[in-house]
Amino acid sequence: MTDSKASGPVRRTLHVGPLQCNCTILFDPEAREAVVIDPGDEPDRIAAEIRKENVRVTALLHTHAHFDHIGGSAGVAAATGAPIRLHPDDAPLYDALPEQAALFGLSARSPAPRGAPLTDAEVIRFGAFSVTAIHTPGHTPGSTCFLSDGAAPILFSGDTLFRRSIGRTDLWGGDTALILHSIRERLFSLPAATPVVCGHGPDTTIGDEKRANPFVREGA
Repeated sequence: MTDSKASGPVRRTLHVGPLQCNCTILFDPEAREAVVIDPGDEPDRIAAEIRKENVRVTALLHTHAHFDHIGGSAGVAAATGAPIRLHPDDAPLYDALPEQAALFGLSARSPAPRGAPLTDAEVIRFGAFSVTAIHTPGHTPGSTCFLSDGAAPILFSGDTLFRRSIGRTDLWGGDTALILHSIRERLFSLPAATPVVCGHGPDTTIGDEKRANPFVREGA
């Protein structure tokens, strides 16, 4: 688990499940309100962390609907009462959770009902803070990143952008040209110093990826 107390909302990032999805609890330490980004597995562990911080979760936000990012959503929703939210273009993937898991030799129950769909540029508030949804299709049709506010905004990129890599596009709904467009046109327009919490693996920054990511670096 990683911990950040930079100016702005408090971040707790847990690495959950067999694919070590980065699940983040982002909260206002004064209002004790939170959002959870990608509760992909280990719902009891995520719920325990939420209880430890004594926060009320207002939404479960999903960068996309692959099984490793939604597998714990039903359990965390049951524990918190928070709505499950994702972009509507990923609804077919979400509804096919058991079939997705089976392809990887795993099992999963049918997913819990979804809440209101996410929309591009939507602002999701928790306490005095918020995150803004950025629709970045390519890894999946509904892939969405989230940009926090505050003095030091953080981008939660899901499986769209990784440190020195990008999300795979050989699964259902993947589109290589589209993911490159999403990264170059939507994410690389952010300030170079913007930290990026990826869907798996280590953090990076927008500037580092513009300079050194072999898939999308400037001039590539």
